[in-house]
Amino acid sequence: MSDFVVVAKLEDVPENGMKSVVIDGTAIVLINREGTIFALEDRCSHEEFPLSTGDLVGGEVTCALHGARFDIETGAPRALPAVMPVRTYEVQIEGGEVRLDLG
Repeated sequence: MSDFVVVAKLEDVPENGMKSVVIDGTAIVLINREGTIFALEDRCSHEEFPLSTGDLVGGEVTCALHGARFDIETGAPRALPAVMPVRTYEVQIEGGEVRLDLG
């Protein structure tokens, strides 16, 4: 069974932008792409650098440190030097709140 927890207000995640949150010691980047919210672990799998400091272009987030790119839907790496995916989280929007399944 899924346990969704509130991690942010929808209005706090700017359209076509990102917001970093820390939940139970885990950094997560919330991404609002054209009104759809995605959630990834907020660390590049190459150097453990925060993805939230990078750029969002289309359906990819680029790490600011070395330019690794990740698919915002699947967490899959799209450009070297990253070869490992980053964790993604299931998102629900309810009553203006962003909820994630952290399980």
